[in-house]
Amino acid sequence: MPFTDSEISELEIMLDDAVSVPQAVAQFHCRFPGKSVTRCDASDMGSEDPFRSFRGFGLYFVDGRDHCWQITGNPKMATGIVIAKYKNAA
Repeated sequence: MPFTDSEISELEIMLDDAVSVPQAVAQFHCRFPGKSVTRCDASDMGSEDPFRSFRGFGLYFVDGRDHCWQITGNPKMATGIVIAKYKNAA
């Protein structure tokens, strides 16, 4: 199920306050049950641009409505997120 406008706002506030990737993932699981979160190194994202950058990591939205997941720039089409840790981040 795609993110609503209020969920997107809540997500951005939550991630802006996060001090580490593990904390961001844990908070995401608590606040958005039923939506997926994947964490990886930013280098794993190749040429994809993050939807938004935060302290230590980038946020990418994932559209998993079809058989194969794909990165999307449209959060209203997203069913989950990827949190990609920047090098030397906590």
